Amino acid sequence: MKTSIIAMAAAAMATPAFAETAAPADQAVDTSFSVGQPIIVTARGMAGTSSNVITSVDRLGGNVAQSANVNYAWELVGRLPGVLVTNFNQGSTSGKFSFRGFNGEGEINAVKLLIDGVPANANDGNMPFIDAVFPLSIAGIEVVRGTADPRYGLHAIAGSANVITRSGGNYIDAKASAGSFASYEGQLAVGRERGGFSQNYAIGYRDAQGYRAHGALDRLGLSGKWGFTPGDALKITASARYYVSHAQEAGYLTAATAAADRRATNAYNASDGDRRQLGQYALAIDSDLSDSLDFAAKAFANTLRDDRYVRFSAGGSQQRRVTNENHYGALAALHWHSAVASVPFMAEIGGDYQWQDDISLRFNTVDRVPTRQTRDQHFILNVGGAYAQVLVEPAKWLKITPAWRFDRVSGHFANRLAGTTAPINDYGTISQPKVSVAATPFDGVTLYGNWGKSFQIGVGSGAYLIAPRLTDLAPSINTGWELGLRYALSDRLEARIATWQQTASGELKRKLNDPSGDFENIGSTRRRGVDIQLSGKPLTHVAAWGTVSIQKAIITVADPATPQYAGNEIDHVPHVLWSGGLDYTGLPGIRLSVWANGQSSYWLTNANSAANGGKLGAYQLANAEVAWQVHPHAEAAVSLKNLFNARSEYVWWDTTAPAQPLRSPGDGRAVTVSLRVRY
Repeated sequence: MKTSIIAMAAAAMATPAFAETAAPADQAVDTSFSVGQPIIVTARGMAGTSSNVITSVDRLGGNVAQSANVNYAWELVGRLPGVLVTNFNQGSTSGKFSFRGFNGEGEINAVKLLIDGVPANANDGNMPFIDAVFPLSIAGIEVVRGTADPRYGLHAIAGSANVITRSGGNYIDAKASAGSFASYEGQLAVGRERGGFSQNYAIGYRDAQGYRAHGALDRLGLSGKWGFTPGDALKITASARYYVSHAQEAGYLTAATAAADRRATNAYNASDGDRRQLGQYALAIDSDLSDSLDFAAKAFANTLRDDRYVRFSAGGSQQRRVTNENHYGALAALHWHSAVASVPFMAEIGGDYQWQDDISLRFNTVDRVPTRQTRDQHFILNVGGAYAQVLVEPAKWLKITPAWRFDRVSGHFANRLAGTTAPINDYGTISQPKVSVAATPFDGVTLYGNWGKSFQIGVGSGAYLIAPRLTDLAPSINTGWELGLRYALSDRLEARIATWQQTASGELKRKLNDPSGDFENIGSTRRRGVDIQLSGKPLTHVAAWGTVSIQKAIITVADPATPQYAGNEIDHVPHVLWSGGLDYTGLPGIRLSVWANGQSSYWLTNANSAANGGKLGAYQLANAEVAWQVHPHAEAAVSLKNLFNARSEYVWWDTTAPAQPLRSPGDGRAVTVSLRVRY
């Protein structure tokens, strides 16, 4: 699985193309880890790509994504090392991923999501847009961890994840599947390329009754990408993506109900459900201005329409939650590489700007009949940032990359229920210095380290100076460092170990059920951990990989309102995350795969007490797949998810009387039969 970072560099701001580029070899520093076949997608040039970032980078190959049988694409990211997957299993609010000691509760969303380099977070940092991508259209997924990457500001507290879809090529790829819980899915991906013009189309549809009662859903995704290359130095790409889903919600169960029947629902959840509609549109230019100068730019528009009815517990009211968001933005980067006094040198400047026009409504309802409106908020959020980065190579074995990023925030807020307005918090200029170093003392051995700052601001109404608060809030600054070692002499063995830490000042946590959309201050925090990854081919026809992450997130200085929390662990952060798998291809026309993942338990609240639910949520899940090449162009497969029918569940602490843990059980054993045809 050894591969050069230049040969694998997935374009984050530039439009990818399925061809290797002639990037300068002196800048190739590989700190990556791959699951599946290497991603061979690159930008035409180097502007704005991850190849300029020296930090832990993880990549999931398109072969793994395209063959997977999953409910949602976010589940795929869980196969990468150190990724925490939170499975709410509540219809369209299905789940999400996070890493570096941040949980997936939706209170703090620390990962910048991109789809083909287009920012794809909602205002609150959540990741609904990833649902619009079906696995068959994915060329690869790239995760960049830590605070050293200067390319992104908003939501990039702990790093970024870029879902890269197919570009160019000539192919027809279709897949049909059917499985447990009355699940049916069809996917089609088509690529055509000729005479400097490329077209890529994808359609996916899924209909399922769900593991739990009242868990039915249907999902439809459509996408198109059109590329025009008038010459060797320029490519223009337009893309469009549309998605719509309808889903019921099974709700959360008490311990007694879940123990009796983990497929159950509650009578009071009978009318819960959601309709979600997403749109994503982009235009990109990628140009090699000269042999040493590259330019990439992208403009985009994202739309989110969500209409959800949900009741979390017997003691609470059903709510109607309406979200209407329009995001517009642009990104650009200019990259120069050459030599200064015979020393290889790279310089890059870039930036981005995003305009958001968002509406958030909430109502108390009874069986979808409104009884009282509790929220009517309209807010504008503008966030812009710029960065500069250089890479110098004072010796053949040493590379140093200092960088600096600055962000500014503006906007205004209107509470239309109360008839009041508020300005944005004066966050000032948010300064984020960064530096990375890599040394290659021997072939196949890379030592690397980095240090940098990222930031968090409030989301929703939490970003504004709303009475009775009289003082502007400062941004929460995350300061992180990482030390790592990567070994890869051949495809027989690839290994990486990294230790890391992030500390934050004045960390903010969104109050999920607060009608005003307010937040609370956690205080100062510290997250630290160790990631260990191994992959290779111990035998000719056997490929194996395994990862383990050990982490801990604590409150170092508590908010004055809860001084007793000092030293406590942050909720929903397990100490251990692990995953591993094995592929066997020794039988003609047959592929066998097994993989597993799991995590330790977590505290349900920052109080860290048995009286608040204690520690729950540990699980271990195993999966298997056997595939037959029944025809040169067709593969049939049988997949078994949760092979041993193990129990897993997402658990949270409900403060509504009677206060208690509430559970959302994960799927039991599931069998899926699929047929994939490729030309």
